[in-house]
Amino acid sequence: MLKDAELLVDGGVTYAALILLGTRKALGIHLAQAKVIFEYRSKETSLPFQQRKEYRKGFFLYYDDLWNTINLRNDEYQYQDALFMLTIPTFNELVIREAILNAVSHRDYRHAGSVFIKQYPTKIELVSPGGFPPGITPENILWKQHPRNRRIAEVFAKCGMVERSGQRANRMFQLCARESKQPPNYSGTDDYEVFLTLYGKVQDPRFLTFLEKIGRERQVSFEATDFITLDLINREEKLPQWALDRMPALLKSGVVERIGRKYMLSRKYYEFVNRKGVYTRKRGLDRETNKQLLLKHITDNQKAGSRFSDLREVLPSLSRDQVQKLLAEMKRQMMITVVGKTSAARWYPHGTAKGQNDE
Repeated sequence: MLKDAELLVDGGVTYAALILLGTRKALGIHLAQAKVIFEYRSKETSLPFQQRKEYRKGFFLYYDDLWNTINLRNDEYQYQDALFMLTIPTFNELVIREAILNAVSHRDYRHAGSVFIKQYPTKIELVSPGGFPPGITPENILWKQHPRNRRIAEVFAKCGMVERSGQRANRMFQLCARESKQPPNYSGTDDYEVFLTLYGKVQDPRFLTFLEKIGRERQVSFEATDFITLDLINREEKLPQWALDRMPALLKSGVVERIGRKYMLSRKYYEFVNRKGVYTRKRGLDRETNKQLLLKHITDNQKAGSRFSDLREVLPSLSRDQVQKLLAEMKRQMMITVVGKTSAARWYPHGTAKGQNDE
């Protein structure tokens, strides 16, 4: 079995074999830094830990005990979906497993430090020595892969623990988005260690129910990155290019709407979660209402005229081009007129003396 898994090469034991299957004694002699330390604290501000375990033996010899230790304090969040009461665990085992597998297979074993797993009531922090492998950053970690310890990653794949060698982090992001949790956070990472934070608090469980409903109604299958994209839109965060590339399909599915250059979840979602007022606020005022707001400002300042920069402040949620199109439309409808050009231009109500002279 060890030969088939390429853990024995030319009759010799590989480091991967020690890391995955070695005894405490063997690791103590040959690779003492291959250790995982678990700590639990009941408060994030607490310095002393309430529980501590050290694992210095092969991964396959301790993983079950490590997960069971984490699961001892794994509270469940309950929510109601129609007539059914459903639950979401604070810590999803698949997410935690992916994070631990990544820590074991991608850490730099040339460093003397250990992998630290720190559990709190609603979050888990994983710190592994060595920083990201070459070419990997928090910005491209979703789709780029570079296994630092390929043989370990390949054994995980052969055991069915990951989908393929060098499994990317997108599975963690997808599962967190599906459960309406904050995405994995790598912001504490530097050249010397990878610092990953996993959040367990459920933000909006109805988000997943809505996506499932849309999928059934329109027979749409969402890709892994779609859940991440929709979560970014829901939290009003900037969309990376790979998310923008999926926008045409998401717009067609009816789960997303476009407002100028911005995107938001569709009216159906806010109706589904009974938050129509939030939709109105995020969507903004309709076209005719926007025109009336512009006209009121121009009328109130007809003596001095209104500069374009002032008119943009009336509708801050709209882009420069959108405001210009509204003004052009109002001019064609003979609601307003303009005197001057470029930065010297001033807008007046149609029919005022100054405006009439211009015509």
